[in-house]
Amino acid sequence: MNRDTIYQHLQQILFDNFEIPAEKITLEASLYEDLDLDSIDAVDLVIHVQDLVGKKVGPDAFKNARTVGDVIDIVVDLLAS
Repeated sequence: MNRDTIYQHLQQILFDNFEIPAEKITLEASLYEDLDLDSIDAVDLVIHVQDLVGKKVGPDAFKNARTVGDVIDIVVDLLAS
C-alpha cells in the first residue's frame, strides 16, 4: 500500500466515521484544530488504523500525531515493520 492509497483510505475513514468533509482532509490538516477531533475520536481513529493495517497499534504510536500527514507516516511505518 503506497502513501496515496493510505491517504485515500484515511480520507474515507474520516469522512465515514467522523463526518468530516473531504475538502477539509489535507495532509497539513491538524487532527484537533482543523478536523475537530477530540481524545475519544483519536482512540476511534487508532482502532480504524489497526483495521486498515491488520496490526495492533501501541498507545505510543499516535502520541505525537498532529496532522493527517503524521497519521500517514505512522501507517507507512506500521506496514513496513
